[in-house]
Amino acid sequence: MQVYVILFNARTENEGIHTLRVEQQNVVLMFEAEDDALRFAGLLEAQDFPPTAVEAFDPEEIEEFCEGAGYEAVTITGDMLMLPPEATVEQMDWNPDAPPENAAQSAQDEMDRIRQQLEKLL
Repeated sequence: MQVYVILFNARTENEGIHTLRVEQQNVVLMFEAEDDALRFAGLLEAQDFPPTAVEAFDPEEIEEFCEGAGYEAVTITGDMLMLPPEATVEQMDWNPDAPPENAAQSAQDEMDRIRQQLEKLL
């Protein structure tokens, strides 16, 4: 089984993953259905988010990434209607134009490792 997540600057050195801020926790949404992820990504772009990409991953890989980054992973099933929150954070943790920093580089390295593992499967 694969899940779909929303990425910004996909396949670049400054790739970022979309998260929701729930209380003090960053949450990564793992969509079971690609159509649901695409719909959510389109709604984000309508809210003036940077362009998005929907990418398929093994759920265990995303959960492992989240554990390493201090995020929580939540699976969005087909019977759930997920809409972006009306309010967004004033300042994102990720800057689409900034070069990667140490923490961001660590997350990027982990995403690269996951992507390489998935590419080997193909």
